[in-house]
Amino acid sequence: MSVKSEIESLLFVSSRPLSVKRLSDVTGHSKDEVKKALEALTAELDARAESGFIVMRSGDEVQLATSPDHAAMVKDFLKDESFGELTRPALETLTIIGYRGPLTKAELEQIRGVNCSLILRNLMIRGLVETEGGKADDPTAPALYRATFDFLRYLGIRETAELPDYEHLRSDENLQKLIESQQPQTPAPAAE
Repeated sequence: MSVKSEIESLLFVSSRPLSVKRLSDVTGHSKDEVKKALEALTAELDARAESGFIVMRSGDEVQLATSPDHAAMVKDFLKDESFGELTRPALETLTIIGYRGPLTKAELEQIRGVNCSLILRNLMIRGLVETEGGKADDPTAPALYRATFDFLRYLGIRETAELPDYEHLRSDENLQKLIESQQPQTPAPAAE
């Protein structure tokens, strides 16, 4: 696997810009290798006549973004996505963040058992979820996801503690029981 493809994958799933240092730490490659791979990825995307993506740079941070040529279409699509109904996985994710937040993406994925990158991105676009940066003394700490004021405003509550059965459902044991009860039950094999 090439450094360039590793970086492309990380930029694709990240909902926020990543620094060269962070990319270096995650991939295990030197900063120089990461910079060269970023240059190659940028050149490759720029060379494709109709690429849907570009690499954006701001200082030492980079982010994969949609091509400005598609801005109107993407804006219309996101508007529809932002105001349409939430899917069941998005509602599950939002519920977990509301009751357990702030929590890391890894913690959220451990609870749900699936990758939540796209769902988190969608919830952030809708303004229902936001990130808190890592601790000031540890810039490598993962971002924490929490419910926004828009989420609270939409539900007509002042704080997440006002969610129904908040204290009861916030505990690990009760949340796990609730998640397990929502999973589709596999029918027992028929007796022969």
